[in-house]
Amino acid sequence: MKVLFLGTGTSQGVPMANCNCHVCLSPDIRDKRLRPSVLVEVNSFRILIDAGPDLRLQLIKYRIDDIDAILLTHYHMDHIGGIDEVRPINFLKKKSIPVYGEKSTLERVERIYDYCFSREKYPGVPEISLNEITLNPFKIGDVEIVPVRCYHYILPVLAFRIGEFAYVTDAKYIPPEEIEKIKGVKVLVVNALRKEEHISHFTFNEAINFIREVKPEKAYLTHISHQLGRHIDILRECPENIEPAYDGLTISI
Repeated sequence: MKVLFLGTGTSQGVPMANCNCHVCLSPDIRDKRLRPSVLVEVNSFRILIDAGPDLRLQLIKYRIDDIDAILLTHYHMDHIGGIDEVRPINFLKKKSIPVYGEKSTLERVERIYDYCFSREKYPGVPEISLNEITLNPFKIGDVEIVPVRCYHYILPVLAFRIGEFAYVTDAKYIPPEEIEKIKGVKVLVVNALRKEEHISHFTFNEAINFIREVKPEKAYLTHISHQLGRHIDILRECPENIEPAYDGLTISI
């Protein structure tokens, strides 16, 4: 399995528009964070987790010419705002792309992208098929996906476990029985917004404590805001087996 981090920032990205803080002005390329997303490749099968508004740039930047499926964690725009950008893959690969999400998420996708589902489609609209999932494990091809319930303040969202890898974003609370689904992974990715308390995201310390509970071999922080600091400073504060992810980071599992 190979995981490529396409974006490790927040809903506003880093740098944030018109912000002159030391993080947003940092020359370090690791401090340039697009909206959160990863591409998971298993036996040449490519699964995109979340399709935010930076997807076009991410596809170009990392020369991604094919996606076999899209998993959606929830319906906020920094996670579904780029679905229209799958059109080049539709055109070049001559295929529709299946999208997997919970009922509430798919309903929002269908409402926002209603032109994809009209009886008489305008030429060139995205070709996607919607597939409802629950908390039960399911397969895409021969790849098993285990959905994990998390709460983004009061909004139910999903994390996903794929084999030895788990991806948790936009989580503030995860029920104990759902944490059990994640235990045993080699690599865990989890959101760590900032140091100060936040109503709907793990703080840095909450993320660290969650990682210690799961006990993966290696963990990466994502969904990082400019408020958490520069990459180099975050790295200094992380325990030995934890580090902040950054856009373009590729890991093998």
